[in-house]
Amino acid sequence: MLQFRKPVLAAAQAAAILLGAAEAVGATPVRTDFHVQTADGQTIRVREVVAAKKEEEEEERPAAQPLVLVHGARVPGIASFDLDVPHGSLAADLASALGTAVYVMDARGYGGSGRPAAMERPPGESRPQSRANEVVRDIDAVVREVSRRHANAQVNLLGWATGGMWAAYYASLWPERVARLVTLNALYGGASTHATLGPGSPNSDPAHPERLRPTTGGYARYDSASLLPSWDRSIPSNDKASWRAPEIAKAYADASLRSDPESGRHSPPAFRAPLGAIEDSFYQAGGRRLFDASFITAPVLVVRSERDFWSRPEDAEAFARDAVRAASVRTVTIPGATHYVHLDRPERGRERLMGELAGFLRGTAAASSGG
Repeated sequence: MLQFRKPVLAAAQAAAILLGAAEAVGATPVRTDFHVQTADGQTIRVREVVAAKKEEEEEERPAAQPLVLVHGARVPGIASFDLDVPHGSLAADLASALGTAVYVMDARGYGGSGRPAAMERPPGESRPQSRANEVVRDIDAVVREVSRRHANAQVNLLGWATGGMWAAYYASLWPERVARLVTLNALYGGASTHATLGPGSPNSDPAHPERLRPTTGGYARYDSASLLPSWDRSIPSNDKASWRAPEIAKAYADASLRSDPESGRHSPPAFRAPLGAIEDSFYQAGGRRLFDASFITAPVLVVRSERDFWSRPEDAEAFARDAVRAASVRTVTIPGATHYVHLDRPERGRERLMGELAGFLRGTAAASSGG
């Protein structure tokens, strides 16, 4: 089983990194949106986030390589990683801590990216949209453009939940383009049972439990009330505000609804999200691997929250075992943290997460294997 690891950064260094990120909360980062085209013709929206410059620091520390953030199954990139409230933007805080540009992408079917034609029809008329083999094309288009903007540098990748699976899948296909890889609360087919998702769950076909329910449509609509229950259940307190700032919960829901121009056509307002991520995750939850981590060559940081309902300890263990060619593999469990650790209050795990990410992505954390 994974064990709690003490941070490998020296305390003073970690404190300095986090102080820089905290100071950035008071400064307005520079945000620029643009689009890229995939090899198969999809339009992908990307947000570049650059921290406000502090001239006295620019000469003291070299910038890390550019970082691309990949969202999960339901909520697109900006709602996941760039909320305009204190401690709501992992993108802005990492841009400050790393001294580099951070890029937030929307996979096809999400947010400001193009939607498959099937998502303009009733969901029951198509199978789940935006499967992993398509999303890796989206990541590739973003990585190539980010690399071009940074003198053909390799790119760091961080994926949350299903985004971690997608990012790692990409790193296994194009290892030469990835400098460092972080998976946060991601599945990897490490066990054949799952509490809520895999075979035998409500998502499975009663006639063939190892298969996804055939009536699963191309996409689903989610209103704001549907976004918080899983988060609430994983907070071990009746006072949810003690764990999650109310303004973050509101900003998360509001940004999710704004991500779909059609959300206001429904009562209550609801945004669309493709269900290909659910099909991919269903198979991972049942013990199947959609990719082989042995093809990954970059250093890898595998992070789990102790209270995560999505990934399992077995997923992190299996990934670490399989990633035999990775330059290094570090596995970390953040005590008491939830699936939404990057949006929780700093003292509830976010501060620890920031320290781990800053040290790893800057290349200052000591390499270690397992945990």
